[in-house]
Amino acid sequence: MGSNSRGDVVIDAQLCKGCSLCTVACAPGVLVQSNFLNRQGYYAITYTGSGCTGCGVCFYVCPEPGAITVRKRKDSPPPAGKSGADLGDQGSAGN
Repeated sequence: MGSNSRGDVVIDAQLCKGCSLCTVACAPGVLVQSNFLNRQGYYAITYTGSGCTGCGVCFYVCPEPGAITVRKRKDSPPPAGKSGADLGDQGSAGN
């Protein structure tokens, strides 16, 4: 993962049908169509390697189950307005 990434995208090139819905939905623009054909004859989508925000929009728009996996970095900073302590307290029995 690149240093400016808050997430990582893994695309199974053999499941991808190259529809490009994920590339259109990707706000940071880190998904691109490859120049190789997969075994189904599609130009699969690939991750550029850095810049992923970990939002997961690509996962939700993909019509092919299992083709896209989004992983969030554990060391990413908390969302604006939330401190690490606030995030750790969510869902605890004492609240």
